[in-house]
Amino acid sequence: MAITYLKRGKAETERAADDAKTRAIVEDTLAQITAEGDAAVRRLSQQFDSYTPDSFRLSADDIDALIAQLDPQELADIEFAQAQVVAFARAQRASMTDIEIETMPGVILGHKNIPVQSVGCYVPGGKFPMVASAHMSVATAAVAGVPRIIACTPPFRGKPNPAVIAAMHLGGAHEIYVLGGIQAVGAMALGTQSIDPVHMLVGPGNAFVAEAKRQLFGRVGIDLFAGPTETMVIADDTVDAELCATDLLGQAEHGYNSPAVLLTNSRKLAEATLAQIDRLLKILPTADTAGVSWEDYGEVILCDTHDEMLAIADEIASEHVQVMTDRDDWYLENMTCYGALFLGPRTNVANGDKVIGTNHTLPTRKAGRYTGGLWIGKFLKTHSYQKITTDAAAAQVGAYGSRLCMLEGFVGHAEQCNLRVRRYGGVNVPYGAAAPVVQD
Repeated sequence: MAITYLKRGKAETERAADDAKTRAIVEDTLAQITAEGDAAVRRLSQQFDSYTPDSFRLSADDIDALIAQLDPQELADIEFAQAQVVAFARAQRASMTDIEIETMPGVILGHKNIPVQSVGCYVPGGKFPMVASAHMSVATAAVAGVPRIIACTPPFRGKPNPAVIAAMHLGGAHEIYVLGGIQAVGAMALGTQSIDPVHMLVGPGNAFVAEAKRQLFGRVGIDLFAGPTETMVIADDTVDAELCATDLLGQAEHGYNSPAVLLTNSRKLAEATLAQIDRLLKILPTADTAGVSWEDYGEVILCDTHDEMLAIADEIASEHVQVMTDRDDWYLENMTCYGALFLGPRTNVANGDKVIGTNHTLPTRKAGRYTGGLWIGKFLKTHSYQKITTDAAAAQVGAYGSRLCMLEGFVGHAEQCNLRVRRYGGVNVPYGAAAPVVQD
């Protein structure tokens, strides 16, 4: 076994120092919102976005006017992408059924899938207007039947972005706010004088938004703990270096700290990809961002075998994993830790991000080891229920329950069971005693 790093990114210790600074800033900012409500939100919006309108919430007329700024093709493209996301979300919803079974005569158990009652969707847009993120959060929540969906997005170059607002509105948002960053996430979760709090927060964002969601988790639900965008390309010599380099840099442009990893068993491909990255960074308009990410967080890992590549891929558990090999379906069958897979050279992460229909809000920082990404199921709570319909079942289950409660020392619990044994089974169980075993 030989695993060689032709290029390494920053060590985890360096990333941890950055995280500590972010945590302190977010904690202080959320405390301001808690104490001051709208006043803090307005001050923070001015500080970070230079944006303080009369109202952060857009009216119906505001929304219509913004949508009218889009040309017909732009609007059609947004509607097409949203239709793909909605179609897949509906298919996923159809797979989640309520159930009810009779486990023994007179004992009925079941569960119901109930929508979260209010959701706050954050749609990034300060640097790039993330139109697609509105489909992923707002439209998916609407398919789930969430009765109150509010959506926040920062101003883009000083004003609302028409495409993002259109996607939010068409997706089904009930309230739309032009508000970004910690102040948006904090306002939705904590509530202010003008914004009622929500039960759950969803959507991607920068390091400060992600940290705010982490700190608010528990007070509200969240979709997942998110970090910077990550991408991995698993490739062998069936593909070329230009394809690999393009796909790595295409995700590195998300931010200055977006890890991009090439995992290959071909030294020739690895070295050629490094050369292609150097070439593309000279012509890529977003090279100022992508180049920093690649310099600090890019990695090229050379392995001997596909088994080695599989093991490393599962260890890294990247958000996006693009597989371009002579055995793509083998990776689909065997990989266990990732955000989403993109199989074959015809497939790419950008399509998944924007249009193909799967959700692009995905686990990062190894969270793919224990969770998947945002999907229709995140907006649904599966609640169980139980019902005993006959005296015989009440007595039988109660007797078992009584003895098991006493085994653990819970006398009050046992009495809940004993009362039913006495009333419905006609057995005189002494108070605080375990129910006797009754032979059938």
